[in-house]
Amino acid sequence: MAVYVDNARIAWQGRRWCHLVADSLDELHRFAMSLGLRRGWFQAHASLPHYDVTVEVRDIALSRGAQTADRRTLVMRGRQLRVELQAQTAHQNSQLKLFE
Repeated sequence: MAVYVDNARIAWQGRRWCHLVADSLDELHRFAMSLGLRRGWFQAHASLPHYDVTVEVRDIALSRGAQTADRRTLVMRGRQLRVELQAQTAHQNSQLKLFE
């Protein structure tokens, strides 16, 4: 399993931002929490699920073992996360129906 961060450096609110993804949602959330990111910052409804991180946090992520990701890797992992997220949502919905 691995965590990935791109080098997008998107300008927003006076800072430069990158994207953080991983091979699994659990791994992504654990790694994000270790970086001090809040779960509420997770971009679950974006085209590809991810966390946005500043360039400074990107550097910390890399120092803690994240791998640099090119666009292709970012998209592949993001699609994988989306499938996992959809499966989790479907499971939660089926569990809720049991209690109706």
